[in-house]
Amino acid sequence: MLNKFRSNKGFTLIELLIVVAIIGILAAIAIPQFSAYREKAYNAAANSDLKNLKTGFEAYNSDNQAYPTVVVAQ
Repeated sequence: MLNKFRSNKGFTLIELLIVVAIIGILAAIAIPQFSAYREKAYNAAANSDLKNLKTGFEAYNSDNQAYPTVVVAQ
């Protein structure tokens, strides 16, 4: 008689807890990797900025036969 009122739609509490645990494990693995990628990206951007600065100095030297003595940030 109880089977008439019982619906088989939806998830059980155990299934939901398992999914939450799996998501937690994946997040615990992904977060340190994400911070490492951010650090690598920051370093790559800094290296790119230094290469652009070097190119600017070389262009200035090519035009003026001397390197600039004062660098003014804008």
